[in-house]
Amino acid sequence: MMAAPLRRRARARLDRWLRGRTPSALPVRFDRHGIYVLPTRFGAFFAVLLTTMGLGALNYNNNPALLLCLVLAGAAVASLLHAQLQLAGLEVRAIGAEPVPAGSTLKLRVHVRAVPGRARRGLRVECAGQAATLSLAEGGGEAVLALPTARRGWFDPGRIRISTTRPLGLARAWAYVWPEAPLLVYPAPEPDGPPLPLGRGEGLQSRLHPAGDDVHHLREWRAGDSRRAVAWKASARRNALLVREFEQPLGTDVVLDWDMLAGQGRESRIRRLARWIDEAERGMRRYRLRLPGQPAIGPGSGQAHRHACLRALALLPGEADAAR
Repeated sequence: MMAAPLRRRARARLDRWLRGRTPSALPVRFDRHGIYVLPTRFGAFFAVLLTTMGLGALNYNNNPALLLCLVLAGAAVASLLHAQLQLAGLEVRAIGAEPVPAGSTLKLRVHVRAVPGRARRGLRVECAGQAATLSLAEGGGEAVLALPTARRGWFDPGRIRISTTRPLGLARAWAYVWPEAPLLVYPAPEPDGPPLPLGRGEGLQSRLHPAGDDVHHLREWRAGDSRRAVAWKASARRNALLVREFEQPLGTDVVLDWDMLAGQGRESRIRRLARWIDEAERGMRRYRLRLPGQPAIGPGSGQAHRHACLRALALLPGEADAAR
């Protein structure tokens, strides 16, 4: 029971000594100087078995047993070389992930290329305690790792390890890559809260909506239109079914101001603003975000504007940093 923790600590120290100390710019190409090869447990047992067979064959002068021992030893040495060649020439071209709210699973994508011509299958990609399988087809492949997130802001996945035990499982070859750019995690939106604040001031906007208040125009009937929207008198004059198209006022651009949530905690404000941003996007509203010490973002809408607002919220200092 005490041997397992000792092995884990020894392996962790060995990993820290072998892998690089600083992040590296992509693309990263693996060569023989950055690939490490060590026997697996099965490989160590196989080596002990071959040693025993060789000593027995020499002791009893058994030439067939000695020949078998040498053939198996040659196969083992060839498997060491083949395991290294599985990683030699690999090029990690891109590492990235789409931002997700804190508490969700971040899908880290590792894209790898290599010169076609050599079969590279069953490679193992590991990062932050998660693992995925990578196989290259026509010189390219991609592994997707599901990484849990807990906090908003920059997320550093750390070093990524690519390894293989092919072809015989006697040796493990591995190499490391540590991307420079961290990944972004959005703040988690508030699960329940007040509705989106209404716009104020001038610049009233409107959009077509079947449940609106004011008639915008008449158009020809289409399949699926409600019978209540049919303008019967106008249809009789035109001898064709006409339908009323209404408009619904949307108000001015919504202003999401940090100061309007005074009295709440810092993280509570961030989560509520994140919720309102998602509500504004679902309602196709234009909105402006005002944060302390920063110029206003917007007004605008769409994925690019949403990303800019959520990124600004994600990178706000926390309670302890703001108190300094």
